[in-house]
Amino acid sequence: MNSRQRRGIILLLLSVLCAFGAFAGVLSVISDVNSKVGSETTAYRLKSDIPAYQGLDAGQFQKIKVPKRWLSRTAVTDLGSLNGKIAITPLRKGSLLQSDMVVDRPALEEGDQEIAIMIDAATGVAGKIRPGFRVNIYATFEGRDQNDAPQSKIIVSNARVIDVGRLTALEPKKDDRSRQATEAVPITFGLKTKDAQRVAYAESFASHVRLALIAQGSDTTVSPRDRTYTLEGDK
Repeated sequence: MNSRQRRGIILLLLSVLCAFGAFAGVLSVISDVNSKVGSETTAYRLKSDIPAYQGLDAGQFQKIKVPKRWLSRTAVTDLGSLNGKIAITPLRKGSLLQSDMVVDRPALEEGDQEIAIMIDAATGVAGKIRPGFRVNIYATFEGRDQNDAPQSKIIVSNARVIDVGRLTALEPKKDDRSRQATEAVPITFGLKTKDAQRVAYAESFASHVRLALIAQGSDTTVSPRDRTYTLEGDK
């Protein structure tokens, strides 16, 4: 074997050793990454923005895989836990869903029943009334004849809001050409039977039904003399 052949063999052996070294280095990097990342688990990312106090369903979220050690303890890993939940704050597209972003939907109390009515979005809701809030329900009635003055009445005081629906376009009534198309929101209340009857009556016969938000912690008692108002009463 001449010197040229010996140099070739030595270079070949060095190349093999370098290849083994590089392979070992790659394995070491992969092992280090795996030790830092660890196993993966399921998480859920929002597909779009979700307004506060809106009900949640599985179609609003995208399933993704996230390293388990990087995921917070409050991260939601099972969409089944969202049953009966609503968003407590506005949720932003791309955010990971956390359990502290949602709360239980307000439930009916014993003896209550759900009743929903459409409330004018501009004069009755204005985006401030949310599930769990308390409101007074006002209804305005026209006089039965020319001698009767119109009246404004608190038909239900301290009514508990169970749910607030989506804005809905209202078409003008066929028998009322003066009414313009507007937007309304379906509001669901949890009420006793008598109060539910009052609300149903007002929706059918009152010219307007409005809600007044009650501040938390304030006195919700309304005296009988303050439940009915007429313009003549201010004179």
